[in-house]
Parts: sequence; structure tokens; C-alpha cells
Amino acid sequence: MDIASVWHDYFVNWPKELPRQGVLVTNLDEQIGFAGFMTSATMLLIDRRAPDTVGARKVILPYANIAAVKLVDVVKAKTLQSAGFVGDLPNQ
Repeated sequence: MDIASVWHDYFVNWPKELPRQGVLVTNLDEQIGFAGFMTSATMLLIDRRAPDTVGARKVILPYANIAAVKLVDVVKAKTLQSAGFVGDLPNQ
């Protein structure tokens, strides 16, 4: 499975219990805080928390350009298990 398919599947199946916000890290070393997103078959549209320096509030990028997603909320292991992760996290 290629990286674009992995990220597409993750965003399409985003856990219902997890707020749809975080920080998207691109393969261009950009970090983009987001407060919502929409998916398509080939691209992700993210809603920025605040406009960037040129006033952009939305970012559309191919799934292949995603390097990581940082979660900004406290997340229980059970929530991540619904996204396919296995194991336990330390109690928080």
C-alpha cells in the first residue's frame, strides 16, 4: 500500500471520538494547524485555524504530501484502537 492510500484511509476513517483537528506535517517540512478537513479520492482539504501570512484559510494537498499528523487533544488508547492501532498507552 502506498503512502497516499494510507493517509487517505486514515482521514476517511478518522475516529468519531477524536476531534477533527491537529497539526498536519507535510513532506515539505511545513506544519499546518487545522480545525477541520474534507476528503476526496486524491486530495485533502484542511481548514486552517488562522490564516497564514498571505491570508490563506484553506489548504488542498495530495495525500502523498502528508508526512505526519500531530494530535493536539488528549486521546485515550480506545479511540486510537478504533483507528486500527494496537497496544496500550500509559494512563494520562
